[in-house]
Amino acid sequence: MQIHISTSDGVPIYLQIVNQVKYLVASARLRPGEEMPPIRVLAEQLLINPNTVARAYLELERAGIVLKRHGSGTYIADSGSPLARKERLKILHQRADALLAEASHLGVELPEILDLLKQREQHINSPSK
Repeated sequence: MQIHISTSDGVPIYLQIVNQVKYLVASARLRPGEEMPPIRVLAEQLLINPNTVARAYLELERAGIVLKRHGSGTYIADSGSPLARKERLKILHQRADALLAEASHLGVELPEILDLLKQREQHINSPSK
């Protein structure tokens, strides 16, 4: 599991961990049933206090993203987090906003963007990739 933290962006470290785990689950890079690193191990990897990781894991547990199995570890929830779809849509909203802003700067109108997206979708889904 790759998590990167930044001390310069103003976002609390535990929230950076929470947000990145949510993204990894939403993008299926972390799968249901997969074990999370132990708190101390992740803290050592990230060079942070174990309490910070514990707080992140607690927030993830409250959100239903992970399950803590006492004596066994912390695992990605089997039920498929209710946040997974919400997080995927959030990612797409951000990318759509960026696309629309870029198109506006380039003077490209919405109908052209929609045509381009349809063409790209056809290209990606064509069997002759």
